[in-house]
Amino acid sequence: MTLASRSSYRTALLTTLVAAALISGCAKKPVASAPPPPPPPPPAAAPTVTLSANPSSINAGDSSTLSWTSTNATSVAIAPEVGTVTAEGSTKVSPADSATYTITASGPGGTANATARVTVAAPPPPPPPDKGPSLDELFLKEVRDAYFDFNKADIRADAREALGRTANFLRSYPQIKVTIEGHCDERGSTEYNIVLGDRRASASKQYLVSLGIAADRISTVSFGKEKPACMESNEDCWQKNRRGHFVKAN
Repeated sequence: MTLASRSSYRTALLTTLVAAALISGCAKKPVASAPPPPPPPPPAAAPTVTLSANPSSINAGDSSTLSWTSTNATSVAIAPEVGTVTAEGSTKVSPADSATYTITASGPGGTANATARVTVAAPPPPPPPDKGPSLDELFLKEVRDAYFDFNKADIRADAREALGRTANFLRSYPQIKVTIEGHCDERGSTEYNIVLGDRRASASKQYLVSLGIAADRISTVSFGKEKPACMESNEDCWQKNRRGHFVKAN
């Protein structure tokens, strides 16, 4: 091989190597893959809450105890009236009327509620007012007859006491008017006893007037021996019939 041929061969070989090197240098290098992202944090736990009332039914003026527990909460409140509370605890309430209490627990995971009702029993109705005795009952209790001796119309000591009590009653109840009936025992004629009965009724009236009772509140009538209170023929019975008897006139 001649010298010129060897030179051409070297040149061609060198050119081939350079071209190969350039081609190799221009080829893209492989890109490394990015690392996977970290997993997301787990969601915050949802709050839980409980509420109870003991006792759940009370009388007006009494109290009930509210008790509660909660989890996963940053704030806890009870309505009505109680307000913000700790995560767990109890408190007394005294509602005037029946009420439903609501507890609300809030946190990053949301909100939870619970309720408890306290029923306030209605107070028993007051007893009916004591009306006391009626005027008619008081009249029968307080007004006293005046009794007389045989064949007389004089106001004796026991009659003054009885008429004094009757006067006190009539002063207390100025709206009441009375009729005084004059009565006698069975002895003597009908005509005589009518007159005697009238004297006894009039004497009783005049004594009441002397004690301050207005005369226009008192009327009189005589029945003599016609309406006896006792029917036996003895002194005890006759004494019961010799009287000035009071009757309520209105």
